[in-house]
Amino acid sequence: MNAHFMKITVETLDRIPVEKQRVEIVERKGMGHPDSVADGLAESVSRALCREYLQNFGYILHHNTDECQIVGGQSQPSFGGGVIIEPVYILLVGRATALFGNKRLPIRAIAVRAAHEYLEENFRNLNADTDAIIDCKIWEGSQDLKSVYDPRRKLANDTSVGVGYAPLSETEKLTLQMERYIYINLRNSYPEVGEDVKVMSSRIENKISLTIAIAMVDKHIPDADHYISVKEEIAEELLDFAKKFTDKDVSLAINTADDYEKGIYYLTVTGLSMENGDDGSVGRGNRINGLITPNRPVSMEAAAGKNPVTHVGKLYNITATRIAEDIVRNYEVDEAYVKMLSQIGRPVTDPLVVGISVIGGKVDTGVEEIVRQRLERIEGIKDEILAGKIKVF
Repeated sequence: MNAHFMKITVETLDRIPVEKQRVEIVERKGMGHPDSVADGLAESVSRALCREYLQNFGYILHHNTDECQIVGGQSQPSFGGGVIIEPVYILLVGRATALFGNKRLPIRAIAVRAAHEYLEENFRNLNADTDAIIDCKIWEGSQDLKSVYDPRRKLANDTSVGVGYAPLSETEKLTLQMERYIYINLRNSYPEVGEDVKVMSSRIENKISLTIAIAMVDKHIPDADHYISVKEEIAEELLDFAKKFTDKDVSLAINTADDYEKGIYYLTVTGLSMENGDDGSVGRGNRINGLITPNRPVSMEAAAGKNPVTHVGKLYNITATRIAEDIVRNYEVDEAYVKMLSQIGRPVTDPLVVGISVIGGKVDTGVEEIVRQRLERIEGIKDEILAGKIKVF
């Protein structure tokens, strides 16, 4: 029997599936939320380094850029257009190999350029030159961690846990797709809509309540009446959109901190709350499936910015999710949960433990084959990440 199978445990849990629990809470922080911006910057820096390493050395060298801090700036938004008073401060932190053989790479220049490009490409009302200061403190890694890292041997460079589950509940799908619809569709229809969006959903039995925060762009909003009418139009459109995902009773509230009598509106200059005091950090936002799900077990690992060759904080979260999806696809079960534990210095294809739990059904030894196949294909995750096919937040 293959060594992998010795570490696989399978159990059936006597538990109420999330879909049938009385209360479910789901959150998604959108692309422009400060925590998501930090994730996106960390991931863009890692991908840029990967490309440079491959181009110069033929394989990806040791790096982890999974620390990024955003310190909110100061702004003065107003109807018709406001001003940025203090730019956002962005600190890129991590470890990256700069010297290999006789060749040294300008890792900080690579990182800053990648971060700048990410801001320009994703946030249309932010001037990356004047509205943000990008600082970089990425250094070489410690000798012991670098010695573990060998892109050819692919040894886990951390002892860590990856967690995945399937399928997404109705409320989870709705929450995820609601933010995606705002970012992809509504931003095209409404220039007033910024990128900083947060969707918080609560389902109590058969009623779903959505609280949505949308940073509005002041230069496209001449007055309070315009703001209120756009908000009402968006609410109507989003309620229609929700019907595609659920027959449950859905209620929706947008920008609930607004107080029209006191003249308080969620206005921003850039469409991002980080322009005025909101801070952000890698790993404080969405898990790799794009959601924050208190009803589910999750790993606290921040996947964004971790190297895609040997860092299990990225690889095992993705792989565990895919194993769970495969189980649900192949067996009649309500839910599947997968927990994977690595051990530093051990091959990433040979986890210490793979724990599988299913609810509402049964599985057989075929799940071991699913695990084995996914572990054999773990190296392909790197190529998918570099091609932009996998989102980790």
